[in-house]
Amino acid sequence: MCGIIAYHGRRQAAPILVNGLRRLEYRGYDSAGLAIRGASFDVRKRTGKVAELESSLPAKMPGTIGIAHTRWATHGGVTDENAHPHLGPQGRVVIVHNGIIENATRIRRHLERQGAAFRSETDSEVIAHRLEQAIDKGQSPLKAMRTALKGLRGTWGVCALFLDHDELVCARNGSPLVMGETEHGLIVTSDPQPLAEHT
Repeated sequence: MCGIIAYHGRRQAAPILVNGLRRLEYRGYDSAGLAIRGASFDVRKRTGKVAELESSLPAKMPGTIGIAHTRWATHGGVTDENAHPHLGPQGRVVIVHNGIIENATRIRRHLERQGAAFRSETDSEVIAHRLEQAIDKGQSPLKAMRTALKGLRGTWGVCALFLDHDELVCARNGSPLVMGETEHGLIVTSDPQPLAEHT
């Protein structure tokens, strides 16, 4: 089962996310990644352990908003490209997802007929594409998330960041998400373990 942690606050996000990923390791996974919001999204992802992801990160990765994920492959092979987070086509949104989108193949084919190009083999990337389409139509992040999830079949816990909006938006259907407020920000995770050191 995949693990999610998201942070929106006043501290640097990268160390909080990496520590959270370490606390999610017991769930089992084959790859890990994170995205930090700045002037653009800094997305880093690797197959293997969280320690391998951490060793690949720059000494400084500035930004106080970010999302991270540990993946257990269900759709697509164990590759860096299939690891989360997933960017929208223009890099204006980024998502992490836990669950299975049962009608992802049909949605993907529909998007490809519209000219969409996918970077991964995952079912999750369709959410990033639909979310960015909704943002491009001028929808707010919350409304865009509702639009992106409309018509999906399956389960999801999903967190998204937006390049042009200072918001973290999360949604769930059949997959757990837990939210905790700390003195320095908000943490959303698929498991209470990462909250322990902050609350």
